[in-house]
Amino acid sequence: MNETRDDGATAEDFSKLLDESIHAEAQTYSPGDHLYAQLLSIGTEDSFVALGPGKEGVVASNDLRDENGKPRFNPGDVIELYVTSVRHQEIRLSINPTDKNICEDIQVAFTTKRPVEGRVTEPCKGGLRVSIKGKAAFCPISQIDVKRTETGAEFVGKTFAFRVTEFSEGGRNIVVSRRKLLEEEAAQTTDAFLSQNPDGSFVSGTVTRIEKFGAFVQLAPGLEGLLHVSEIAWSRVESPAEILKLGQTITVKLLKRETVEGRLKLSLSLKQASERPAAPPKEDPWSKYSAGQIVLGKITRKEPYGLFIQLEPGIVGLLHQSKVGDHPEFQWDKQKVGGTLNVKIGEIKLGERRISLELPQDPSESDWREAQKATDGQFGGLGDAFKAALSKKR
Repeated sequence: MNETRDDGATAEDFSKLLDESIHAEAQTYSPGDHLYAQLLSIGTEDSFVALGPGKEGVVASNDLRDENGKPRFNPGDVIELYVTSVRHQEIRLSINPTDKNICEDIQVAFTTKRPVEGRVTEPCKGGLRVSIKGKAAFCPISQIDVKRTETGAEFVGKTFAFRVTEFSEGGRNIVVSRRKLLEEEAAQTTDAFLSQNPDGSFVSGTVTRIEKFGAFVQLAPGLEGLLHVSEIAWSRVESPAEILKLGQTITVKLLKRETVEGRLKLSLSLKQASERPAAPPKEDPWSKYSAGQIVLGKITRKEPYGLFIQLEPGIVGLLHQSKVGDHPEFQWDKQKVGGTLNVKIGEIKLGERRISLELPQDPSESDWREAQKATDGQFGGLGDAFKAALSKKR
């Protein structure tokens, strides 16, 4: 049985808090440690955070201010920090990761093949220097793009996603590739495009290059096809530049796809696309139904409030239970999913794609009902005879 103190805490609670306090006091810190701490106060030069009972850490106040010099945090806030140094019991921290943290993060990205963001800073021998969170990396000139580039100067100052292809010497040797990511993305795009567009499809593309023998057309990011000069027009074309220009968007027919020496090649035609017949307007299947029409339907769902009946694939109406009350011959309990039923369209709302159904009225039964109304109260026993006959008919 746990003893209870005056403040309501049990001896077990007190013991747990004491263990946590002792653990916090025994906690040691090293440069590169990543932690969360509560901000105690903000000073002119230094600010203080709580690291445990009787233990505080120091953060440069400039770290906690925005570009206008205003505090980004308030005392009491819990902030993410990195240990930068431990000297003579003083633990200094920063909101910015240390070189050790950055290296660990890049190493994880290398192991898991996770992309990292890097900024191209300058050309160098054989490639380009890339800064990843301030850490220097090298990108070979052949790995900056899928297209050939001589110096890579056009990439300097720009930020891209890279794949880490080599990480060694504790982070002193980091090699990255943008091309690998582009090729992976292009492969996914190509698979999706080809699965959606079989040979014979008409597709839209952009003219990216014009040669004497034809033009290259980009159909999707990283996917191009060849429009041969003989497939540009039905009349003779001396030069593709007579008809096409760079950046022009055109509709072409996908003639065929083939793999030559491991590379996918697509053949296109502009002239065959120009003769594409206009697609006939599609008739709305809902428009052929109208109120009063009697159709045979299939019960697809049975609910306490009604039956869902399919008139044809994609068109389902509701026979509400309230619509069968005037039909004592209709046996609700015997209606099963999968069964068929003759129904009458009571109301149809094309815009909302909703159909309300009813049960068809038996013409002969309608005659009997009219006869019953005419004879009731007029011929005495003869009216009763009509009732008996109607009841027998049912």
